[in-house]
Amino acid sequence: MDMTIICRLIIFATVTLTVLSCNRNRLKVDISDIDEEISIVRFEEELFDLPLNDTLTELSALRDRHPDFFDLFTWKVINVGGIEEEPFPLIMGQFFADTMIQNVKRITEHKFSDFKTIENDLTEAFKYYRYHFPEIELPVIYTMISGFNQSVVTAENIIGVSLDKYLGRDCIYYQNLQNVPFYKIKNMHPDKIVSDVAYTWGFTEFNETVNTTTLLDNIIYQGKLMYFVDALLPEVHDTLKIGYTSEQLEWCISNEPQMWNFIIENKKLYSNDRMDILRFINDAPYTTGFPVESPPRTGIWTGWQIVRQYMKRHKEITVADLMRNTDYQQILNDSGYYPE
Repeated sequence: MDMTIICRLIIFATVTLTVLSCNRNRLKVDISDIDEEISIVRFEEELFDLPLNDTLTELSALRDRHPDFFDLFTWKVINVGGIEEEPFPLIMGQFFADTMIQNVKRITEHKFSDFKTIENDLTEAFKYYRYHFPEIELPVIYTMISGFNQSVVTAENIIGVSLDKYLGRDCIYYQNLQNVPFYKIKNMHPDKIVSDVAYTWGFTEFNETVNTTTLLDNIIYQGKLMYFVDALLPEVHDTLKIGYTSEQLEWCISNEPQMWNFIIENKKLYSNDRMDILRFINDAPYTTGFPVESPPRTGIWTGWQIVRQYMKRHKEITVADLMRNTDYQQILNDSGYYPE
């Protein structure tokens, strides 16, 4: 073969490998050697399978199996107090007999009759977590029916997931929940469980809210949490991670420079005014001050892009290093972030 052709082939192969290397997701690491798996307990099945012949005895046995989560569930989730209180068996009997709870139980059983895919996705996510944080103990995940209370709750080494908060946008009960507007209902579907668990666990393990006083602090901190979700779910689409529609995500991508310029030109970046922060961080129909086509939480999306760029420019920094870093100004400076 002609040497010129050989040289051209070598150059082409080198360029191709370089491009592939640049485009490769650095978070898609090899977890095949990680054997430890997270434990997932179907607590709602154990609870509703109790025969209730002797309610107190049966509930006591369930509490003995899962003492920490049982107390979290009764005290903090369904707010009925503790098993040691005299009226507890009666109150729990009312919970079991409640018509809405019984109907939701049936809907949940049908919706999650095949839970294997979600279990596999959670297991994989926490293998990635173990890869990045080998020294931290894995939590135990408990599923539950909470009567439409918190979607995901956490305590020390515990994650609780309310399956009745993920029944799908068309669930008839969601339309009657007075404190749940439509823009929240659109994310109450099974595909959102794993990303919600990842985000909430990141918030639990790396709670830095005491350090977040300005808008800059908040958007970088939230960006770190979203990068944590990236690390646990490297192959999940951004729409699921942040809970946007494809149109909302495209709006952010198309308007990224304008959003950043708005924050800078209106001197909001270092504002510690609570309303300035909430307008960019909190969920809502859209971001106040932006067009109604905009999604909510655009500050979180912007912080996410800053952190992604920071990590792209500093490949020596691990996910664990990032999550320990609370110098939000330094992260912004070293990211070189300036969308055009």
